[in-house]
Amino acid sequence: MTEIAGERRTIRFSLNGHPAVAEIGVHQNITEVLQETFGLPGSRESCGQGLCGCCTVLINDQAVTGCLTLAALADGADVVTIEGLADGDTLSPEQEAFIETGAFQCGFCTPGFILMTKKLLDENPDPADEDIRHYLSGNLCRCGAYPEIILAVKRAAAKRGNGRKSA
Repeated sequence: MTEIAGERRTIRFSLNGHPAVAEIGVHQNITEVLQETFGLPGSRESCGQGLCGCCTVLINDQAVTGCLTLAALADGADVVTIEGLADGDTLSPEQEAFIETGAFQCGFCTPGFILMTKKLLDENPDPADEDIRHYLSGNLCRCGAYPEIILAVKRAAAKRGNGRKSA
């Protein structure tokens, strides 16, 4: 890892509900730290410009692009990754819905879509198709699984007990 003038600092935060400590380079983004320090591959850097959503993580319950978010900003925060949505071996409703509907092909973008789906359903428990398209417009699927992704969001809403019965 290349350091800017060797500057490093220690950050402390909650990672998927557990205390975490990391020594980071001041230039590192949160995706790099999650992968390199904690072995969590779910936040995936793809575009490196905050345009695709593959690196989405939740910091203090806000969806952020991990490739553009300095890890130092996680100091004292609550960080949730795709790996933290499951409760042991029990998947979250969003994770189950994506699997059940086949809302992925290569799966590279799927963690970002699932985290954004969680945020959408937290804010709007029963979204219409247009609401789903608008909310997820910052996430890109290069395989084109968009119809299945919309179905997965509806299924997740239904699993949460809020969605329309058609999912």
